[in-house]
Amino acid sequence: MLKVNTNTISTKNNEFIPANTSIMNTGRKNLYWISQFCGWSLFVLVNLVIISNYESVPVERIFVWIILGLIGISVTHILRAVIRKNAWLDLPLKKIIPRILIASLISGIIIYSLTTSFSILLGAFRSEEYKWISSVAGIINLSGISLVWSLIYFSLHYLESYQKAEIESLIWESAVKDFEIKTLKAQLNPHFMFNAMNSIRALIEEDPENAKVAVTKLSNILRYSLKIERTETVTLEDEVKTIKDYLDLEKIRFEERLRYRLNISADSYNVEIPPMMIQTLVENAIKHGISKRTDGGEVDLITKVETGKLLVQIRNTGHLNSQQLRSSDGFGIANTKHRLSLLFGEEASFSIKNENESTVLCEITIPIGGIKR
Repeated sequence: MLKVNTNTISTKNNEFIPANTSIMNTGRKNLYWISQFCGWSLFVLVNLVIISNYESVPVERIFVWIILGLIGISVTHILRAVIRKNAWLDLPLKKIIPRILIASLISGIIIYSLTTSFSILLGAFRSEEYKWISSVAGIINLSGISLVWSLIYFSLHYLESYQKAEIESLIWESAVKDFEIKTLKAQLNPHFMFNAMNSIRALIEEDPENAKVAVTKLSNILRYSLKIERTETVTLEDEVKTIKDYLDLEKIRFEERLRYRLNISADSYNVEIPPMMIQTLVENAIKHGISKRTDGGEVDLITKVETGKLLVQIRNTGHLNSQQLRSSDGFGIANTKHRLSLLFGEEASFSIKNENESTVLCEITIPIGGIKR
């Protein structure tokens, strides 16, 4: 079962919500009210500055502008409640536009009407001073401000929704990646253990002393197998130790039919690689190459570091026909490519080919420190 840390996220209505939802909601509410206050205060201040450049502004009219700001905050807050209650944010754009235009016009009329009423009550203006042309202009102006407010509100919501979707996508991508890697490991371990146990079974009756050696080497491999269940990468040094134990087990089984060489550069020992990946390819080299030849053959493992990348070469006696080269089944090719892609993306590479008529060459390139998190 795929599990996600519930201390980090939970799901509700198909949205990812932080576990500390109450804290975040409080923060969003505070930010909303601060934005409301600052936005309308800026609108009032700019208008007062502009007016003061042409005429003196009585205290009564300053109060009127302050009241206008407070009314603007109240009306747009009600508009926000209408938007949320009627789920306008979930509507398609062609349905949102007419609703917002009408709501902005109504908001402008309400703000203008209430402000006008208060200004008359305060004596800042007389009713006969209001002309229908100036009233229409005032309504259009305030409706435009309400429209700008709506555009900002919708834009911020869509931006937040986009960011949530991105976070959700990244979380699930990471979870699926972890799940796939663990699944691939589970596929590898039974295959490896089956061959290892076959090697020991063949030795128990024929050569008890060598069987004891094989058991010791198998215990090392089992210990390594338990270790890799808790990590997505291991050092090349640890992998090579396991490969040597495996090859020694197979050497006891194949005797002189199997010859191997390990040429590991000193600067490659600490490079991080997917566990059991190289070992599986070595195992396949024996299974599909050496074991099919009556005279056996050789397996060479070479590693070196070049231009910030680890180059791994596995060369074995054998030959793959065109069908085998195209097929991913049975040769560890699919798993290897998939694991490299999950961990390193396009920076890693894998290839297998016939180097000549009697030699198969497998090459892997892994970026040093290039794991995709």
